[in-house]
Amino acid sequence: MTEIQQIVLAKRPEGDVTADCFRAETVALPALADGQILVAQRFLSLDPYMRPRMTELRSYTPPFELEKPLTGGSVGEVVESQNPRYAKGDIVMGMLNWATHTVHDGKGLRKIDAAGLPLSAYLGVLGMPSFTAWYGIKHICKPKAGETVFVSAATGAVGQVAGQLAKLAGARVVGCAGDEQKCQWAVREAGYDACFNHKTERDVGAVLDKLCPQGIDADFENVGGRIFHAVFARLNNFGRVAFCGAISEYQDATPIAGPEKMFTIVQRRLTLQGFIVSDHVALMGEFVNEVGGLVASGKLKSRETVIDGLAKAPDAFMGLLKGENFGKLVVKVG
Repeated sequence: MTEIQQIVLAKRPEGDVTADCFRAETVALPALADGQILVAQRFLSLDPYMRPRMTELRSYTPPFELEKPLTGGSVGEVVESQNPRYAKGDIVMGMLNWATHTVHDGKGLRKIDAAGLPLSAYLGVLGMPSFTAWYGIKHICKPKAGETVFVSAATGAVGQVAGQLAKLAGARVVGCAGDEQKCQWAVREAGYDACFNHKTERDVGAVLDKLCPQGIDADFENVGGRIFHAVFARLNNFGRVAFCGAISEYQDATPIAGPEKMFTIVQRRLTLQGFIVSDHVALMGEFVNEVGGLVASGKLKSRETVIDGLAKAPDAFMGLLKGENFGKLVVKVG
């Protein structure tokens, strides 16, 4: 092998991400230097946080560089090593290029024992999205038996786990998703008490009044925008909001206004907390033990959308931003 395929950021988007923001390239494979490894990509994770990284705006992660490969959470196999910490055949996960192969110094990668689970699971139900759900529910939402928890993007990579964890804690769980099939899965398979289609229900407030007659005690927020505004108005005293993301706003050319009557935060003694799960990696072991046990016992279910082929990653990512995926979105690279 002398060449690899990769996808670079060709231009920064203005508004919606378009196909010309990406460019596929075939490049020569460089020789490995001392300390480097060559990782053959097996699965690449596509996630909403990548959209802000396509701009130059200040965020919690550095922006992608123009004319350089985009990067993302990945699982791959070491096929060549000049690093004593890694051997040929090791399965590793971490941030790798949108490419068939990545030359890497090994720092920040983690070896995984892939026995018993598909490799894609380490990017979803046992990876960053599920860790995000676990932290937000357990450490911010803190649902109690009998409380009502709302989860936006209820069947996404993060939401599907957040809702189930809240349900396992004894809460009544209501969510929303982008089509009827997703809503049906949320109720029948993930155990939600109710889920509505936010694309067909124009009056979100009226739907929430019907489905959450006792108000909302905790909100795991993935979407932002009008859905969050309606939830905010219905938070109970001492309500908690775990801000995971705001995908409805990522491609807005101009910022939208916040919820009305922000003094509500004081009146109802609300807790609104944004969080980035990479700040809490010390808890990764606890998460794996707890959630891994739930997966093994069948108490936690997950869905994923697998796209076959690196060349399809740009279209799949643009679809992700429009809610076209069902569950965790991954690209099968090799």
